[in-house]
Amino acid sequence: MRGLSRASLATVEERFNAVAGSADLGRLADDLDAVVDLLDREHGLRRALSDPARPAEQKAQTVRALLGGKVSDAAVETTVAAAEAKWSKASDMTAALERYSVVASAAEAESQGRIDEVEDELFRFGRIVAANPELRRALADQAAPVQGKQELLRNLLGGKVAPSSLRLITQAAVHPRGRSLETGLEEIGQLVAQQRQRLVAVVRSAVELTDAQKQRLAAWLRNSYGRDVHLNVEVDPRVIGGFSVRVGDEIIDTTIVGRIEEVRRRLAG
Repeated sequence: MRGLSRASLATVEERFNAVAGSADLGRLADDLDAVVDLLDREHGLRRALSDPARPAEQKAQTVRALLGGKVSDAAVETTVAAAEAKWSKASDMTAALERYSVVASAAEAESQGRIDEVEDELFRFGRIVAANPELRRALADQAAPVQGKQELLRNLLGGKVAPSSLRLITQAAVHPRGRSLETGLEEIGQLVAQQRQRLVAVVRSAVELTDAQKQRLAAWLRNSYGRDVHLNVEVDPRVIGGFSVRVGDEIIDTTIVGRIEEVRRRLAG
């Protein structure tokens, strides 16, 4: 987000932090996700609540009348803050509410000591989807009933992943908001990492790294970036020795394939 929306996001964050401390974080995450779904379906309501020409108090009253008693007080107040704020575009308001739905799930996982687990499970499920076209089609089918996707994910993951992971994966599948499932999972993973002010590094290696290798790589990346870095390791036989690391848009490539490609580029130049 930029400009006006960035300032408004900070305002929503302040209100969210004020109400989330005493809230049931799992319910807050579910409630905000439901509000986002409502606003995505009801375009007229979204336009009305994001209209900068309407008085903030009027929009706050609309939110309280519509949502009061149906979602938690914390979700109502977070939505009120979003409605009162001014946004560069209407979709930024719903993106902000989606963001704090994810943050609530991440905070729940952190309070349970399971946030590392959640980060790993989001990454692994993204790779499972990428490798399974039939599963991807089933979850990406916009004509498929929401309940069917939810049941499929419960059957696949229920009792096998952290509750926050199941919630976030379901959120990405059921409410893609114009994104592919893999992209949605990656963006959610980044937000979860931000809950602990960490970067995420995607590591591709021909073989599984040992714990000692992961620790050394994480320490080197921490020293390089000045922040803790969470490693998502992907074993890829095509790498043929060495490994590559992607942190945001930056790629560190020590693979044999990467070196060959670099030689080819130099020869072509």
